[in-house]
Amino acid sequence: MREYLLTLCVTAAVTYLLTGPVRKFAIAVGAMPEIRARDVHREPTPRLGGIAMFGGLCAGLLVAAHLTELRKVFELSNEPRALLSGAGLIWLLGVLDDKWGVDALVKLGGQMIAAGVMVLQGLTILWIPVPGMGTVSLTPMQGTLLTVALVVITINAVNFVDGLDGLASGMVCIAAAAFFMYAYRIWFGYGLESAAPATLFAAILMGMCLGFLPHNMHPARIFMGDSGSMLIGLVLAAGAISITGQVDPDAMKLFAGSEREAVHATVPVYIPLLLPLTVIAVPIADLILAIVRRTWRGQSPFAADRGHLHHRLLEIGHSHSRAVWIMYFWSALIAFGAVAFSVSSTSMWIVLAIVALSGVGLVLLLLPRFTPRAPRWAEAFVPPRYRRSTRAAQAAEAAVGARTGVPADGPDISADVSGSTPRIPAGATAIGRRSQLAEPPKAGKLPS
Repeated sequence: MREYLLTLCVTAAVTYLLTGPVRKFAIAVGAMPEIRARDVHREPTPRLGGIAMFGGLCAGLLVAAHLTELRKVFELSNEPRALLSGAGLIWLLGVLDDKWGVDALVKLGGQMIAAGVMVLQGLTILWIPVPGMGTVSLTPMQGTLLTVALVVITINAVNFVDGLDGLASGMVCIAAAAFFMYAYRIWFGYGLESAAPATLFAAILMGMCLGFLPHNMHPARIFMGDSGSMLIGLVLAAGAISITGQVDPDAMKLFAGSEREAVHATVPVYIPLLLPLTVIAVPIADLILAIVRRTWRGQSPFAADRGHLHHRLLEIGHSHSRAVWIMYFWSALIAFGAVAFSVSSTSMWIVLAIVALSGVGLVLLLLPRFTPRAPRWAEAFVPPRYRRSTRAAQAAEAAVGARTGVPADGPDISADVSGSTPRIPAGATAIGRRSQLAEPPKAGKLPS
């Protein structure tokens, strides 16, 4: 465990220290695209944060290769080299896209090539556990197709969810933490060395995300861009491929029965990790909804829009930070819930805890709908979150003005019938109130 923590800390430190110089480099080369219609930030922000994350990945692998225990991973397996090769290709493609822009089909082809390079170097799915049938061995062609599909799906799921400051890096960090717990338990709990590469990949991925998060939290000083989102998606997929398709369920000796019984009993453990639907369930759901939504409208599945889950959270009234934390909550609940279920799939307490936390998540999700609003006379006595926002008041004024023909920014300051005090319309701005409460001009004198 100490060597894993050291690798994680080195990866995080290198990523953190490189992000500052990378930001200056991105500004110097002009990797600051204009604000697009779907963006939520209000000023151009440099990209290319994936350069720092790739540096952290290389540093983590270099340190691990010189540690006493983790050195065996490089000696007994070619998977770390396969990961570095695929990561280098996908990172280079992302850098080109962040600077000059790359067509969606070209990016898809590059993702498939990167996955194919990893397959050629041994990082592939060899078999899958199927309930009722036992362990099913795959032909080289089947293993290649399944591996490439898993890599492409995971990369695009992470890329699609990268829409708010700190969202993608935080969610992937949560997924990597849950994945590390699962892989570490298989290696040291059951003595299976074939789970060692996946454990190392998860520790390095956590370091990459933790090192980049301080620069990427709202308000972000730099974005990871496609060079970062596709990179961390590939690393996450590589870990899932390594542990799902190369760890034999029967070798775990979890049960004394036949292989078929062992596989059937371990389905809650392996099927979620086959296509990491629980580890990155929220990004996968966002990906599926985006494809269905765009196809239904007659658009390309790769056409960008503002219909993602995080955009919808902003539309219903959540702040930027609260929307990010809600996505964190659901990702952690699903990922760690799957890990807990894999440890004890018969415990009713785990199910009840997941159900209770899901209820809490639904309340947080719908909180803007339930937030009470205090009357105007009581606004001075309640916290700001219970007051009517200035934007909402201005919107109401604009709506009233549109119906009555009176402009919202032109308050009526004529004197009332009694004489001296001007009428102040409801909802007037602070500047308008001060100007209206000023002393009216005296009779017979014109205002200067």
